[in-house]
Amino acid sequence: MSTPHYHGHRQRLREKLQRDAKALEDYEILELLLGHVLRRADTKPLAKELLDRFGTLHGVFNAGKGELAQVKGFGPSLDLFWTLWRETWARLHEAPLRKREVINQPRDIADMAMARLGPCRSEEFWVALVDNKNRLVAWECVSTGTVDEAPVYPREVLSKALHFQASGIILVHNHPGGDPKPSSQDIDLTRRLIRSGHDLGVRILDHLIVTDRTYYSFQTEGML
Repeated sequence: MSTPHYHGHRQRLREKLQRDAKALEDYEILELLLGHVLRRADTKPLAKELLDRFGTLHGVFNAGKGELAQVKGFGPSLDLFWTLWRETWARLHEAPLRKREVINQPRDIADMAMARLGPCRSEEFWVALVDNKNRLVAWECVSTGTVDEAPVYPREVLSKALHFQASGIILVHNHPGGDPKPSSQDIDLTRRLIRSGHDLGVRILDHLIVTDRTYYSFQTEGML
C-alpha cells in the first residue's frame, strides 16, 4: 500500500515548525492542529476552507458551533477538539484566579472575560469576586441567556458575594453582537446592584461588557 501524499507534506510542516514556528502560514498552523484529530486525512483543504470562510485564525477560533458544522469535513471529533482548545485558552487567562492576584485595572478582568465569553453566541453574566485587598477569590457564572439577553436578579449576584465572603464584585457580561456599549437595561441593572450591594456592605467595583476583541468598563467611562 502506498503512503498517502499528505504524510510527507505533514512531516515537512512539522520540520518547519521545529525550525521556526513563526515562518508557518496561518493555514499551515491550522493544518497541523486539524491533523491532531484527522490523522488519516489531508487537512490542507479544510484549513484553507475555514480561513476563507472565517477570515483569520481568530475568526476560526471564535466561530460558533453551528457555523463550523456547516463546513464540510468539520465533524463531531473536531467540534470536541475545538471545545477543548477554547477551554484551555480560557483557563490560561484565568490564571490570576488561581494565584489570587490583586486586581489593579479593568484590563485584568477583561482579558480573562474575553477569553471565556468572547466565543459565546449567547449572553452570559459572570461575576469576579474580590476580598478587601482586591485579590480575586472567585470567578462565577450567574446566568446564561439568549443572543441579546441574560436574565439577572440582584439577589443571585449578591448571594455569590455572601457565599465567598467577598467584599467587592466586578460584574461581567458579553455582547455576542460585537458592540460592547451598554444598553439602558445594563445601566439600570448596574444601578440596582450598587444600591443593593451598599445595603449589604458589598462594593460594586465595575461592570465590564466584553466581545471577542474589546470591552467597555463602567468604571473607566465614569459611570459608577
